Amino acid sequence: MRKVISIFTVFLIALALAGCRRTDVRTFTLTLPDLKEADKVTIRGALSKYGGIDKDSYVWDLEKKTLTLKYDSMQIAKTNIRMAIEEKGVAVDWNK
Repeated sequence: MRKVISIFTVFLIALALAGCRRTDVRTFTLTLPDLKEADKVTIRGALSKYGGIDKDSYVWDLEKKTLTLKYDSMQIAKTNIRMAIEEKGVAVDWNK
């Protein structure tokens, strides 16, 4: 009986540890059709108030009109990132 309780306890601990997801860092590339050099400051400002975005991960491509960044999907959604940028007047392509 003691062995069954021990095995059951170990199983419960393993199950609890496996289910504790605290972060889910993902990479996201936004297409910004009218992206200009000056928009970088605007976008950084728009996203600065949100947690879950790795501000040091920004990769700008002015030629392709994209911004790639890392974010924690447990703290913020892609939609919120897009909306924050659009609220500052920078167009976002929602289809890509």
